[in-house]
Amino acid sequence: MTAGGPGRQPHLHVAPGDVGGFVFLPGDPARTELIASRFDDARLVASNREFVTWTGCLAGESVSVTSTGIGGPSAAIAMEELAKVGAHTFIRVGTSGAIQPDIATETLGVVQAAIRDEGTTLHYLPVEFPAVAHPDVVAALRWAAERSGLPVRVGVAQSKDSYFGQHERDRMPVAARLAERWEAWTRGGAICSEMEAAALFIVASVLGVRAGAIVTIHPLHDGRPEVAPLEPPLDVLIDTAVSAMTELIGR
Repeated sequence: MTAGGPGRQPHLHVAPGDVGGFVFLPGDPARTELIASRFDDARLVASNREFVTWTGCLAGESVSVTSTGIGGPSAAIAMEELAKVGAHTFIRVGTSGAIQPDIATETLGVVQAAIRDEGTTLHYLPVEFPAVAHPDVVAALRWAAERSGLPVRVGVAQSKDSYFGQHERDRMPVAARLAERWEAWTRGGAICSEMEAAALFIVASVLGVRAGAIVTIHPLHDGRPEVAPLEPPLDVLIDTAVSAMTELIGR
């Protein structure tokens, strides 16, 4: 699959007509096919770099799934290019690490806002502007999560740029600052740490589209983020996201 043709996007290699208005955004390209398996008539429409896109139908509506890769820069590229070819509603489907010590194994997190502890969004809006999910998407995700059978937390995520700055912070020259900020996120009630939600929420605000996020939350181990977390309950996570999107389509 190669770029080129009217409206074809430079990174995702999608063009108008290739994607639906409703799009799932996992980070991992391998998870696109798992999500697409829930669609009717799913087909692979593009694959380039970390961006893999499938399109099919849910509840009679055209829907897609595109992987974003890791972090804010590539997530922002994905949303920008998908919006240019007609997408308007986005659900991030991913994983995260707990910030609150009482979060249990296999908890689903519905992210209603994100701490902008990253750099991508500074190229869109001043840091004082909040990164907030669209209320329609939050409501649908909460409705679906509460029917999943897993524990659910709804709240604020920390979006960061450095995975190892969290998981191996003691070896960093700025370890004291990282620890101080982690304590602030904890005392402020943030539920989890991940790497894409803030970028997606801010870009969605600028573009005038809807975005939300649902993640599995890996619990802390001895008060620290788990370095090698157990595989999340992917089937439940994906089915919950699909139920929420189906609800949004119905509305």
